[in-house]
Amino acid sequence: MSVRVEDFRAVSRPALILATLGVVIATVVGGFVLWKVVGLAPFPAFLFAALISPTDVATVLEIFARVNVPPRLATLVEMESVFNDATGIAVFAVVLAYTTEASVQPLVAVGDFAYSLGGGVLVGLAVAWGARQLQRGVKDTVSQVVLTVASAYGAFGVASSIPAIPSLHSTPSGVIAVAVTGLFYGNTVLGRLESKEVEDALRGFWKILAFFANGVAFFFIGVSTNIVSLADGIGAILVAYGVVVMARITSVYPIMSVTRVGGSLIPASWMNTTVLGGMRGALAIALVSAIGDSAIRAQVATLTFGVVMLSILLQGPLLVRYSGRAFGRQTQLPVPPGPSDSGPPSA
Repeated sequence: MSVRVEDFRAVSRPALILATLGVVIATVVGGFVLWKVVGLAPFPAFLFAALISPTDVATVLEIFARVNVPPRLATLVEMESVFNDATGIAVFAVVLAYTTEASVQPLVAVGDFAYSLGGGVLVGLAVAWGARQLQRGVKDTVSQVVLTVASAYGAFGVASSIPAIPSLHSTPSGVIAVAVTGLFYGNTVLGRLESKEVEDALRGFWKILAFFANGVAFFFIGVSTNIVSLADGIGAILVAYGVVVMARITSVYPIMSVTRVGGSLIPASWMNTTVLGGMRGALAIALVSAIGDSAIRAQVATLTFGVVMLSILLQGPLLVRYSGRAFGRQTQLPVPPGPSDSGPPSA
């Protein structure tokens, strides 16, 4: 909701490709390596690969605020995280649907993913458009806040209530619907409010809500982590973390090498930062609880908790050091990009 459409448009191609095709590549590569090379059973391997593929941007943005990361690189990483959460959930739901079946039909799986993704986008646009019409008759701050809450939960509820097409397993993605609603609403409604006070109140409300949600999610990580299981499975966790990093590399570098931002090639420093910024967090932990099979859930949970902790503890300091060296330390709070910020320098 806080991303300006101009900034999003400049980085939309690499961000959306990373958030969709990139997640699929990371899931397929990670799952295949865990299955064929490491020896994990196929469904746990691909369930883990699907839920661990989306990145968590909360820690990354805090680091970016302390270094001179180009604004459009920060937007690219943030937008990838916003949409790859939704894509990751859609891919995870497709894989989870097949845990009770004897075989996977590739065409049906592709149809499930397309229906989940496309349906979520359409629902998000429809709900945001409806909210925009209602907003024109709303003046006070409280009603504006209630309307944004109703839009978010309404988008999720409508998408989730639409039945699956016969022969498919999935429904339209509620998370994708919410992401699209937020992006559309933030640029067509919040940017046009007559009262600056109302806009500030709305953005402040959602910042607090986001902070609270992340706090609850990471608290859940703490109380759900079995230290004994992590200690016993440290070898498997290290292997899984290595596979996750490899899958991230195989998705980021090829995609960013053939896409552009502002008409310019994306420099290597941006690619390296995007790889290091691919930390994992709350979403992966939340998805573990959706696995019904207790044996598979216990196996996947140990790997997930361990990889999330390692990604934060290892990649966080590496990202601080690398981005500070590549872009310089921040001496004051970052300012929004101006008209001259046309993108990355030509390679």
